[in-house]
Amino acid sequence: MRMAASVTLKLATSLDGRIATSRGESRWITGPQARQAVHELRAAHDAVLVGVETALADDPELTVRLDGWAGRQPARVVLDSRQRLADDCKLVATARDIPTYVIATTPPEPRLVDAGVRVLQVHAIGEARPELHDVVEALAREGLPRLFVEGGGQVAGSFLRCCLVDRIEWFRAPMVIGGEGRPGIGALALEALADAPRLRRVEIREVGDDLWERYERI
Repeated sequence: MRMAASVTLKLATSLDGRIATSRGESRWITGPQARQAVHELRAAHDAVLVGVETALADDPELTVRLDGWAGRQPARVVLDSRQRLADDCKLVATARDIPTYVIATTPPEPRLVDAGVRVLQVHAIGEARPELHDVVEALAREGLPRLFVEGGGQVAGSFLRCCLVDRIEWFRAPMVIGGEGRPGIGALALEALADAPRLRRVEIREVGDDLWERYERI
């Protein structure tokens, strides 16, 4: 029996759905009001999830940073099949202060465990990638049923492809990057429009110069 869980996908893109230039430049596509809204959304979830490529490239903290914030910090989760996170990255260095999870397909690395990281081993699919239904269920068993997915395009595409996304929080900036830019959503392997994930827009608002669109799964 699968445990009840909720997955929210966050996207911050250009008008044409790009999250970075071809060289990976992405700071900042959206403005400060949109970024503040993202921190508020983080605070409303149990855990923030990214892929290991994002963690390696950006060395993020994945914390709630709001003026006057005194609430709890959500757990940080990294999809890291081969446990490649470095010992000196911010997530590992602060793992004893803020709950930090690595989702792996191999047994836990002692160096990460010794640093305070909780390594959860799940089933592998394809090229040894974590099976996402198992990921969501494992996190729910850890008391983290409300998941906020902030990973790159491949992670976003994988969650959508597995029909795990319950809602999308989409921040769209008034700029166009072009086809050579990095897409916010990776390949879905669709062969027909009837197979495309369908969502219902429930709200749209302006946040500074950006648009914040909210969608729910039909």
